[in-house]
Amino acid sequence: MPRDIYGNLIKEDIWTGKKIPKKQIKKEVIAENRRTGKLGEDNIRARLEFQGYEVERTPHGKDFIARKRQFITGRVIQTKHIEVKTGKAKLSRLQQKTKKNKSNYQVIREQNPYDFSNL
Repeated sequence: MPRDIYGNLIKEDIWTGKKIPKKQIKKEVIAENRRTGKLGEDNIRARLEFQGYEVERTPHGKDFIARKRQFITGRVIQTKHIEVKTGKAKLSRLQQKTKKNKSNYQVIREQNPYDFSNL
């Protein structure tokens, strides 16, 4: 989605001067949010694997289950349920319910997933 120098969405085509439909703008914003969320998840996954966790994708209420195993015996010594949020994203009702019921549920906020300096 094209943006101006201030980061605002451009609502009309700069070459033709035609107005861009609201449906198209909304569709492109959702696609952009999906890309930033996926990139944030990939960054956190790489960071956890670098710290020695086994990371497994889960379908409901959280993004990952991260397990740390004991080196010699292979027994699980630590388990974390991790939800990754980028920007100002809020927890869904299912995520709030899961956070309330699990003591090892952790929400990690990734402010700018395009910044690779904190890896």
